[in-house]
This record gives sequence, structure tokens and C-alpha cells, in this order.
Amino acid sequence: MKADYYEVLQVTRTATDQEIKTSYRKLAMQFHPDRNPGDKSAEEKFKECSEAYGILSDPQKRAAYDRYGHAGFGGAASQGGGFPGGFSGFGGDPQDLGDIFGDIFGEMFGGGGGRRQSRAQRGRDLKYDLTMEFEESVFGNEQEIKIKRQETCEGCSGTGSANGKQPVTCSQCRGAGQVRYQQGFFSVARPCPKCEGSGVNVTDPCQTCRGESRVIREHTINVKVPAGVEDGTRIRYQGEGEAGKLGGPAGDLYVELRVKAHKFFQRDGDDLHCVVPVSFPQAALGDELEIETLEGAAVLKVPEGTQSGKSFRIKGKGVPHLNSHGKGDLIVEVRVQTPAKLTKKQKELLKELSETMKTDNAPQSHGFMDRMKEMFS
Repeated sequence: MKADYYEVLQVTRTATDQEIKTSYRKLAMQFHPDRNPGDKSAEEKFKECSEAYGILSDPQKRAAYDRYGHAGFGGAASQGGGFPGGFSGFGGDPQDLGDIFGDIFGEMFGGGGGRRQSRAQRGRDLKYDLTMEFEESVFGNEQEIKIKRQETCEGCSGTGSANGKQPVTCSQCRGAGQVRYQQGFFSVARPCPKCEGSGVNVTDPCQTCRGESRVIREHTINVKVPAGVEDGTRIRYQGEGEAGKLGGPAGDLYVELRVKAHKFFQRDGDDLHCVVPVSFPQAALGDELEIETLEGAAVLKVPEGTQSGKSFRIKGKGVPHLNSHGKGDLIVEVRVQTPAKLTKKQKELLKELSETMKTDNAPQSHGFMDRMKEMFS
């Protein structure tokens, strides 16, 4: 039993002509034999889709199919319709059919069938990894980098030919930049192997670039790094990549920033985090600590009875907002430090203090333990 044409093209019976056309294009590219060599199942699917489109793309045939189904064609719809290779008749507008297969081969082989390609070729993009100190990423900096890139040859002005001569039209593709090959029942276009798709050949090469039209030179770029950038930030310099061929535009340069880790600050967005040790007396009695920031010293007031793991926020001592006003904050976590060695006098004082401070050493609830784990993780 033949499958319903609407189901084959994965559309509803109320689908518009454009919806039918769009769905067919998608399925034709998916099941085309050249994309699925040796796959008989895909070939049958392609034939089935082509047959369904041949009926549903023609208003009169579609009306007959909607009224009578497959019986309205007496089986003729599956007889190939004169198309080479056993495929069904397509019906509809021949120009429409050409557009569909132009899309298929344009996607498969990188160009429209038989269209003359532009000889100019865009230059390659370049990437440069720039390593910088943590402070440089916070406050920004400016430095010069040196890159090696392909630049237009001055000896031939980028033509590749000596003595002011111009390249000649490629004899194999006749300037089209493409050559056609027969694949099954279709003729497909691919870049010409003789001229590499440029459409021209150099017969009298320039001595400077040896006919390549470009030479490798070292180039200096002034990189301006704005304040507040993060590790992995990419800065694009348009047109600073390699020169194009035969008048094509230059590629771009991408400078990717690699920021070194700081010895005690960690970044989270535009906030900075650090850990500061305090003694038990400082935490218990309170104290004023002088904290080092990226912009000099700041005073942190530790209140009486501060617990280990408590965090304090110092406003405006973080990282500047990139391309904006304001800064993040500095978050300081204090941790009570237990001394590893005590003098005899210190031990006596702590024993005396311990006798005045009785602690219930019974196990705490899970909630308390979870908070402790979070505190020290």
C-alpha cells in the first residue's frame, strides 16, 4: 500500500504551497543519494519524497489527489515520469524544481551549480594568546604584540605575476573557478583543481612572492585591554588578519586574553574574594584589621564574637565593571587560626580560660553539621 503523500512530506493536508516546498527541500537534502552513498533505504525515501512533491506541488494534481487519492492517477504517479534514473515526475514549475536542486547542491558542495565564483578570496583569521597579570586585567593596560601574517606582495601588488602582467584565465575551468563532474544522473560543480577556485593561473610568477601574491611579514599591533576583562575574553581587530587573495578582504585578528591567577585574590564576576586568618582573641573580642586590596590598604572591623568562616563585604574594592561605571566588592572571609605551638605561659592562660568556659560537647544536629561543611568547603 502506497504511503500518503502528505505523510511522506511530513505536512498536513491544509499545508500551504510554501510549507510543502520547504519540507520537501529539507527531506530531499536529508535523503539525497549523493549524501547517502550505497544506502538503498535513503534512495527509496528520496524517490518517495520526489514523487509526493511532484503531485502536491501541482495545484491540479493536488486537487485530484485530495479527492481520489492514489486511485486518481491510475498508478501513473509511481512510473518515473520520464526523469532519468527511475525517479518520479515532479510536476509544478520547472524553475521551482531548479531552485530546489540549486539549494541541495549549494549546501552539499559549497556553491550553486555552474555559477561563476568570485576570484577574490578572503584572508584567513588569526588568533593570538596574550598572557597578562591579574592586576592588568583588573585595571586594563596597553601593550604591543608582534604577529607573523601573510601580507599583499608589494612587488606585484597582489597579482602574483611579474613585470606588471596579469594572470591568465584558467584553461581548465575557463575562468569559472569550478569544474563539473557527472555523479549518477546529476552534474555537480566543484572547485577547479588547477586554479584552486580562483579562475586564473599565473604564467610568469613574481620573484618576490613566487606567484603566491602574498608574503609572510612580521607585524606589530597595539593591543588596548580595557579594565575589567576576564580570562578568555576575545578582542577582535577587524582586517588585521592575513591579506586576501586577488583583491579579497583581509581576515580578522582575535586576541584571546589569558589572565594569571592571583596569589590570594579569587574573582567571581566583578567581586573579589580572599581569606584572612584571625586569632581566637581577635574573633572573640573584636578587632580592626588592615586588609590589603588591589588599590592599597583598607580597614576591616571584626565585631566581637565573630565566628570562623564569617564573611564581610568591603564596597567598591572589587573589579571595575567592563565598559561601564562602578566596581564590584571585596568579600573577606575570616578564619580563626588555632596555634600549633604554645608557650608555657600561654598554656596556663588557656587552661584558666577553659575552666571559666564550659561547652556542651554533645553532637549537634545535621543542620548544624551541614552548615559547618559548607563553611569549610
